[in-house]
Amino acid sequence: MERQLQSMNAFFAVCVLWLQSVALIERGSLLYLRDMAQYSVAALYKFTAFPDFEAWQEPIRAYALEREVCGSLLIANEGINGTIACPTADGMSEMIAYLEAIPSVGALEVKYSHAVEQPFKRMKVRLKEEIVRMGVPGIDPNKTVGTYLDPKEWNELLKDPETLIVDTRNDFEYAMGTFEGAIDPNTKTFREFPAWVDEHIGRPGERNAKKIAMFCTGGIRCEKATAYVKELGHENVYHLKGGILRYLEEVPEENSLWKGECFVFDERVGIKHGLELGEYISCHACGRGVSPEGQKSANYVPGVSCDYCIDEYTENDRERFRQRQLQIRLARERGETPMGPDAQPDLRRKQRANAEAPDNGEG
Repeated sequence: MERQLQSMNAFFAVCVLWLQSVALIERGSLLYLRDMAQYSVAALYKFTAFPDFEAWQEPIRAYALEREVCGSLLIANEGINGTIACPTADGMSEMIAYLEAIPSVGALEVKYSHAVEQPFKRMKVRLKEEIVRMGVPGIDPNKTVGTYLDPKEWNELLKDPETLIVDTRNDFEYAMGTFEGAIDPNTKTFREFPAWVDEHIGRPGERNAKKIAMFCTGGIRCEKATAYVKELGHENVYHLKGGILRYLEEVPEENSLWKGECFVFDERVGIKHGLELGEYISCHACGRGVSPEGQKSANYVPGVSCDYCIDEYTENDRERFRQRQLQIRLARERGETPMGPDAQPDLRRKQRANAEAPDNGEG
């Protein structure tokens, strides 16, 4: 009997070891698959004279498609701007090298992050009048621009009581997260920003701003914002080099002056310190980010409405959104990928995305 018990114990011990090994292999496989599924994401821009930009639209798009690159690039006389993603690091490296080899472009300002799933549905290369829409002729960051600060210098400046801290992004981006003490210009698009500056900052001596610190998602909006303020005659104008994205990547949370999440114009919606995926999700009716608290609101109905847009649409609009969501759900249940107009965001969401497309979530 004792010998039987010993045999049984030995058998169970072998079983436990086997199960543990299977669990470890399975866990390792899942981690491997998760890592393999991650997309490399690059937010890039450069202000540069690009006289033949139109001729590069199709070559850039073709090169990207060959490497399964998705995202959006804007090219104009004043340069290039966009955010792209690729399922392989080699493909991303080749894409960046290709863009930097264009004679008029050269070295880009690039910030890398990652996404677990494909963050863009397709690859677009668009011809534009401006790579970031401000609507003020003659503003050239290559000629006049604010003083760049790294994250450490930025923290020191923000603690200075004589510093006016201005968030150059839009109101719904500010609502998701911003720096301590930052002013919200309450703009809907970047084109409204110059008028806000004229009214609230003005020329030197008209207001009390001694030092002006500006920031945005990836740095590009600040290039034009600080250039505009400098053109008004202000001298002590600063902006955060690499924008919020670089700050969140480099500054430990315990040393950070950033509060909340940073909105990005892709499927990730929001990111946190370390460029980790945030907890906000997208309202597919209006395109804004919805917080965990907002997701509990009676106004939040997936694909139909949220607290921000509940009063922006009619009941007929919302019924149309409900039918769209139903068609998307039925398509997914059939194992199909929703395509066509029924799978697309509402027109107003498209208009908002187009208005801010020069920033591509990283501006």
